[in-house]
Amino acid sequence: MAQARGGETFEIDERDLAKLATHKVRRPDREVTVSVPQDTEPELEAQPQSEVRESTRIQALLASIGSEMGLRIWIPRNDRKAVTSEWKPESQILIETLPLNYDETTLKTIEQIDVLWLRNRAIVRAFEVEHTTSIYSGILRMADLLALQPNMNINLHIVAPWSRREKVFQEIQRPVFSLLDEAPLSERCTYLSYDSVEEISELKHLAYLSDSVLNEYAEEAE
Repeated sequence: MAQARGGETFEIDERDLAKLATHKVRRPDREVTVSVPQDTEPELEAQPQSEVRESTRIQALLASIGSEMGLRIWIPRNDRKAVTSEWKPESQILIETLPLNYDETTLKTIEQIDVLWLRNRAIVRAFEVEHTTSIYSGILRMADLLALQPNMNINLHIVAPWSRREKVFQEIQRPVFSLLDEAPLSERCTYLSYDSVEEISELKHLAYLSDSVLNEYAEEAE
């Protein structure tokens, strides 16, 4: 009551404010409220630091591969400091704003994807680097994106250590992900191992290769 009568004013952190925000999505029958969960620093800190550092290195390696191929790169704002300590992008390669004409909910979802490769104004590949044992956050984000934009034609990849390969396939074949409007998530999203990313980064003449070279390394759920 004392606070209500004229107490101290407390500033709210932008990240905390974002957690309170809700978004509207129109279904065929009605409009519904949805949330766009964001990764938070405490969740990252809960993971072994060696795994966090390794996932950041892979994130940077993916950014480097894409830039070598002449593509522009998007990294979530919260990750940029860590990623650019591993990868030094040339001018205008790392973009500050996504040049996309989607609704706010879709944009908020896309902005949180770990690495995007863009050609002109189009996303050609999207990568979620999974460093958590549960393998949930990236897969959920990919599913959210396809639920919001079922006709989106983007190559989606979950990138994880070889030891978690089977876990990735188990999760993307869950019933909830198999009932998406256009196609099951398992048919839209493939798996890339950390080792495959390393191998691709060592290919000669990356500047003369197309991003389609990734298709030789990406694995689909059986």
